[in-house]
Amino acid sequence: VQLQASGGGLVQAGGSLRLSCAVSGRIFGSDVMHWYRQAPGKQRELVAFIASGGATSHADSVKGRFTISRDNAKSTMYLQMNSLKPEDTAVYYCNVRRTIPEYREFWGQGTQVTVSS
Repeated sequence: VQLQASGGGLVQAGGSLRLSCAVSGRIFGSDVMHWYRQAPGKQRELVAFIASGGATSHADSVKGRFTISRDNAKSTMYLQMNSLKPEDTAVYYCNVRRTIPEYREFWGQGTQVTVSS
């Protein structure tokens, strides 16, 4: 499985961006897809995840502003980011976590999001 993240850029506070994560390779029904982010000098943190059935969860810091989704037909995951804040500035990574038949994780290369005040 290979992941290609795109859609990052520079935006003013209050603006919007949509990140995409194109997935090549087979995705299993039990795989869970995630968006993480890492700001300079900080640990990588989970932003949101989505299961194959569509169930989602978002970090409290982005709840109500960000929305994770996936298009299985296009093998693509998205992160719609609205009402962006300077503290959202980070490198955003997409991830697939597989537990069946064995534990594996796959990572994209990251895309930079910079929010100016």
